[in-house]
Amino acid sequence: MTAPNFTIEELPSAEIPRKGVWYHFRTFCRRYPLGAIGAAITLVFVFCAIFAEFVTGMDPYTTNAATSLAAPGSSHMLGADVMGRDVFSRIVYGARISLMVGVGSTLVGCFFGVFIGLASGYLLGWFDLITQRIIDMMQALPLLVMALVMAASLGPSLENTIIAISIPLIPNVARIIRSNTLSLREMPFVESARASGFSEWRIAIRHVLPNTLAPLIVLATAQLGAAILTEASLSFLGLGIPEPHASWGRMLSESAAEYVRTAPWLVIFPGIAISLVVFGTNLLGDAVRDMLDPRQRKT
Repeated sequence: MTAPNFTIEELPSAEIPRKGVWYHFRTFCRRYPLGAIGAAITLVFVFCAIFAEFVTGMDPYTTNAATSLAAPGSSHMLGADVMGRDVFSRIVYGARISLMVGVGSTLVGCFFGVFIGLASGYLLGWFDLITQRIIDMMQALPLLVMALVMAASLGPSLENTIIAISIPLIPNVARIIRSNTLSLREMPFVESARASGFSEWRIAIRHVLPNTLAPLIVLATAQLGAAILTEASLSFLGLGIPEPHASWGRMLSESAAEYVRTAPWLVIFPGIAISLVVFGTNLLGDAVRDMLDPRQRKT
């Protein structure tokens, strides 16, 4: 007695296993436990940034001289600063500022980096030569030093901080995209598209660019934590987010030197917030790299 011979189209729908979101979530947590921890930490800060008004019921900008330097307690969960402002509410609203700057600068840096890297790797010639020399000069300075130069030139504001951090991110993205473009432009599918009469820019945009998205996602995830840390450093030095915006770096700058002994909660809790969000994004970036890079995948 022979078994029935079904084709794929003839198989009953009940016999085809369907893998839902919960299955993929459990698989991700099992294969990348550290990445799951990083994703959980990142999602907590994203939730706080989006729903800051509901997470904390206090205004982060309201001052109260009666509660100046109040210790953590029932009225102020994480204490109050020298102006009587609630530290917990400022940390929650500071997550919105940090993620806004981090995501904004990463997106802007990736956008221009992709355009420059794609054009440089695909066109080659004099354009590639000039572009790479400019990128070499930009990469001669570390990210923080380059951001300091740009922030000092533009002045302290939310928009200028995003621009100041995004410009130093462009060379890294451009180098990654260029290296992938150099290998992809010689692939058979590109030669086939060229033989079909497609224009060079159409080939670059529709055929080469989509194949560079995997390393771009990995790089963007890794640079998100660096951008957030750079924003905190600029605000600590007085070149980032100005008052009265709640910024973790500025909270440290206002209290680190004068109140570190008398009111240590003003330094500890913003420092923990910065450490956690950078730690979470780095763990998530490592997991994304392992998922998208075949050489790094776990067997």
